[in-house]
Amino acid sequence: MSDYLVKATAFDGQVRAFAIDSTQFVNEACRRHDTWATTSAALGRTMTITAMMGSMLKGDDKLTVKVEGDGPIGAIVADGNAKGEIRGYVQNPHVDFDSNEQGKLDVRRAVGTDGTISVAKDIGLKNNFTGQVPIVSGEISEDFTYYFVTSEQVPSAVGAGVLVDTDYSILASGGFIVQMMPGATEETISTVEDRVNQMTAISTQIQDGKTPEDILKGFFEGEEWHVIDRQDVVFSCTCSKERTENAIASLGNEEIDAMIEEDGGAEATCHFCNEVYHLSVEDLRELKS
Repeated sequence: MSDYLVKATAFDGQVRAFAIDSTQFVNEACRRHDTWATTSAALGRTMTITAMMGSMLKGDDKLTVKVEGDGPIGAIVADGNAKGEIRGYVQNPHVDFDSNEQGKLDVRRAVGTDGTISVAKDIGLKNNFTGQVPIVSGEISEDFTYYFVTSEQVPSAVGAGVLVDTDYSILASGGFIVQMMPGATEETISTVEDRVNQMTAISTQIQDGKTPEDILKGFFEGEEWHVIDRQDVVFSCTCSKERTENAIASLGNEEIDAMIEEDGGAEATCHFCNEVYHLSVEDLRELKS
């Protein structure tokens, strides 16, 4: 089954919620970038949350998320859009540590606790909307919870988890976002907070075979809730050989001649998907104006 997310409302419209199974696209990203376990968890959590944030957009809208802490993995960057397409990379993929005191992957140590999370949304206007907040924990989920409350003024609970196998493949990955809508009562807010605190780890639920609908059903047990949308989510990159050729052509004939004479061709690697594009001498000659 392909990755997908569901959107739902509950408590008479006072709450909206998202849940996602992101196992396949996180596995694809981690495979492409050869990430080690702790780095896989950090990248997977970021991409999972970015995919859900993308589903909040419309039409051709898209967003770029950047987690930039002072930890050894460096920057984590993820792109998502309203169509359910997601891609991402981490600056230093080969970072790993022993488990933390809770017996879990030490994402906080890898990401760092000093830095920023920034979200740039391209919604078709002249200027992009950009929000930036400081990292508050380095665990990713708590940092995005803080982002929503501080930058978008939407009280939210955000959770994302990734289980990594001994061969570094992804056993399970998923996430949720629960948000309070304007007019939510104190009783509803208190109920949601209690349920978030009691919730079984999202990656464990995915590993146990729970679907996004099952996750929300368990979360809203005893309450009336409604699924309002279901969306497939896939790893997808916008790079191509044609784009690479256009970029090289824009450098001008002098630069292209240097590539021909000094390198005997050209090679470009996409940051987001790690795809390598090779251009021969003949390819380069054809790009000259």
